[in-house]
Amino acid sequence: MRRIISPSMLSADFGNLERDTLMIDRSAAEWVHIDVMDGVFVPNISFGFPVMKPIRKATKKVLDVHLMIVEPEKYVARFAEAGADYVTFHYEATTDIQKCIDLTREAGAKVGISIKPATPASVLREWLPQLDLILVMSVEPGFGGQSFMPNSIGKCEELTAMKQEMGLDTIIEVDGGISSKNAALLFNAGAEALVAGSAVFGAADPEAEIINMINAE
Repeated sequence: MRRIISPSMLSADFGNLERDTLMIDRSAAEWVHIDVMDGVFVPNISFGFPVMKPIRKATKKVLDVHLMIVEPEKYVARFAEAGADYVTFHYEATTDIQKCIDLTREAGAKVGISIKPATPASVLREWLPQLDLILVMSVEPGFGGQSFMPNSIGKCEELTAMKQEMGLDTIIEVDGGISSKNAALLFNAGAEALVAGSAVFGAADPEAEIINMINAE
């Protein structure tokens, strides 16, 4: 199985965004994670389309965009058009999942759905065949620096079993409280992509920390 690290730009130095993006670009990380928060679905506000442009310009890596916003169907196409390779919206944030899937796909991006810690993995069974990515939140969305919630490991195992049952290659991604200390647990449970913010950008050597996560045992 692949081991993809997706450093979260939410933990980058916003005064040196290009520098930090270029660091990821030369690192062993394959993806760049962009958290979009609206202050409604989650309490905090982050960034949107204007910040996407310089990040897209500074890296050739996959842009992994996580929308923590209400009514994502209004915006998924715009994020795809702004350069997102994956657009992930929250299961809990929309009443029209099919519309979000269709609009994202039509705009040329791959489709992901995220679930909060209290949402069971089983809700995604009917949607799984249409998804390129499932993002399991291992903290409450909206804040960086939270502690990892171990129940996400069981969700990864459950989703992996669903994938195998259906013969799918949907990527399972996990976001929240992840470092080289728990990366192996998640990779062994079936996750293929891990989002890391504080663990990467707070490290003395971010590029070495990314390698440590990829090689975690």
